[in-house]
Amino acid sequence: QVQLVESGGGLVQAGDSLRLSCVASGRTDGIYVLGWSRQAPGKEREFVAAITWSGTSTHYADSVKGRFTISRDNAKTTVYLQMNSLKPEDTAVYYCAADLSGGSNYRWSSWGQGTQVTVSS
Repeated sequence: QVQLVESGGGLVQAGDSLRLSCVASGRTDGIYVLGWSRQAPGKEREFVAAITWSGTSTHYADSVKGRFTISRDNAKTTVYLQMNSLKPEDTAVYYCAADLSGGSNYRWSSWGQGTQVTVSS
């Protein structure tokens, strides 16, 4: 079992930056990939970014490429999402998730509770 706890959300203006954090605990040795997804009101949850547990590979949704950066701190088992040039359409609850499967497609089996990001225009 893997536990994930997010933090760092808040209310910002368009063009501002935020950094989200996600601390993983429990059976972290079973994690292959950590990722971020988001869900805006009335919309389905969507993929944002992912990073392998080794930190050697990253993947981004087209909507955030060039603005968001995912990274991880091996020592602290923490994954970060640095969000720059925020837009009102980035407003959502952001969730951290862990893929324990190691397969070719993401299978998010553990989720955090989410952190709210609100970007005003």
